[in-house]
Amino acid sequence: MHRSTVLALASLPLLCAANDSPDLEVVSRIKHEAQENSQVMEHLFHLVEVYGPRVTNSEGFMDSARWVKGQFEKWGLEKANLEKWGPFGQGWSREYFSAHLVEPQYEQLIGVPMGWSPSTDGKLAGTPVLAPIRRDSRLERDKRAVEEYIAKWKGKLSGAILMIREPKKLRPQSRPALHRFSSSELQDLTKARPASPPIDYLDPELAVPEDPEERRNFFLKAPRWYREYRTKENRENQSKFNEFLVKEGVRLVIYPASRGDGGTVFPPRAGNRHVEDSLPPPSIALTPEHYNRIYRLVDKGMGTKVEAEVRTTIYKDDLDSVNVVAEIPGTTKADELVMMGGHLDSTAAALGATDNGAGCAVMMEAVRILKALDLPLARTVRIVLWGGEEQGLLGSKAYVKEHFGNPETMQLKRGHAKFSAYFNVDNGTGKIRGVYLQGNDRVRPIFQQWLAPFRDMDATTLSIRRTGGTDHLSFDDVGLPGFQFIQDRVEYETRTHHSNMDGYDRAQAADLIQASMIVASFVYEAANREAMLPRKPLPKPQPLTKPEQKGK
Repeated sequence: MHRSTVLALASLPLLCAANDSPDLEVVSRIKHEAQENSQVMEHLFHLVEVYGPRVTNSEGFMDSARWVKGQFEKWGLEKANLEKWGPFGQGWSREYFSAHLVEPQYEQLIGVPMGWSPSTDGKLAGTPVLAPIRRDSRLERDKRAVEEYIAKWKGKLSGAILMIREPKKLRPQSRPALHRFSSSELQDLTKARPASPPIDYLDPELAVPEDPEERRNFFLKAPRWYREYRTKENRENQSKFNEFLVKEGVRLVIYPASRGDGGTVFPPRAGNRHVEDSLPPPSIALTPEHYNRIYRLVDKGMGTKVEAEVRTTIYKDDLDSVNVVAEIPGTTKADELVMMGGHLDSTAAALGATDNGAGCAVMMEAVRILKALDLPLARTVRIVLWGGEEQGLLGSKAYVKEHFGNPETMQLKRGHAKFSAYFNVDNGTGKIRGVYLQGNDRVRPIFQQWLAPFRDMDATTLSIRRTGGTDHLSFDDVGLPGFQFIQDRVEYETRTHHSNMDGYDRAQAADLIQASMIVASFVYEAANREAMLPRKPLPKPQPLTKPEQKGK
């Protein structure tokens, strides 16, 4: 082969990469609009302070969805719609909560009503009954613990105000609540995870890891049938436990926060959206300092008395839910699609600021910027804010199945071939530090160039790793390029994620402005790139039915 030919071939990857150089004039305009005319905190204010909490199918969720649709229409987006999907199940909202220790000394108690808790019969008062479930039990995952509990307490809990756990041991915090990625941590993210031996998900004794990060990786690798199987098993255990407590006539169940302290309550789970499952008795979760005090007073016979009142609403009239959809039509490649989104719903205890009002506000601001600058977009850009994410990515799964393909069979729709990319934000208030490539090395040289204008904003990292727990997975499950941005964790795990402290004031305006400009730039580049983004090979079908246990 001639030397000039060799040199020409060797330079091909570089030439291809050069074609993905970002339009710096456009990036500069995006940065200016995001910085000087930002509305991201105004979006967040309405989502959190006006409409939060936003439990799917609650009044707050539906009102926020209608408000978002109105904003999209106001900005001139087209086909703004509340697109139905379902069934989701029953919604839930809290209306009033009050809890007090009144004897032997008064203390106002910090806590929250637990999701899908019914209302109390007015104000309740009495001495709690100490009836903790086994210390080593994760109730919703432990069928034997439920059976043992029922056998022990049957006929003994009528009219009880019940304390369901032993006191939680508290230790001084040894690490700061705030965390941003260090250079070494980002460097570690660029490395592929070491290969691990395959997991036998058919093993009936297989234990779910306790560590949150290990648990995420465990379920990220798990087949769909296993995730469905475990979810069903958890529901059945919890429903059986709830049915027992209700039949016994328990008036109120008091839980300690599953984690958190100092007034931050991360509540455990008591009820759920499924109309066929048994709801719990009225249930509340308290900060562990207050829970522990009451438990010790009762245990030592100190004449303890508590008062509590809970008022909630359960919504059963329409079991379907919605995603909020709108788009900017493309020009020369209007039949091809770039998508962006985040989940609109929150959990029961939280106003949903960092999870995921922040992500929704960023996406709304990014699409507002694209529209305000009237940037030319070859491909159609569609924004969707999802419902039902907190119950298992339900809104995005339904959307992908309706428009692109079924991961259970891998039967694909026409739109699958015309899809370029989906970009997601759902890791709190932290600024963007890079992108998880989701195992798609083909996009590395492309994203490397698209991040280049934001190096001075600390957005430099590309991680080949797959990350889970949010809506980009619904696209990835059918072989579509779906990406989650890497974000600083800030206070996500220590203070805000699913807690009663996930409020507007925990959001960092500078971070959200930075994220808005990066998302707008990525979406613009993807919409105008000559070719759609490259894909990984199609995944195999992942049925929801458990396979036969061969040789077992």
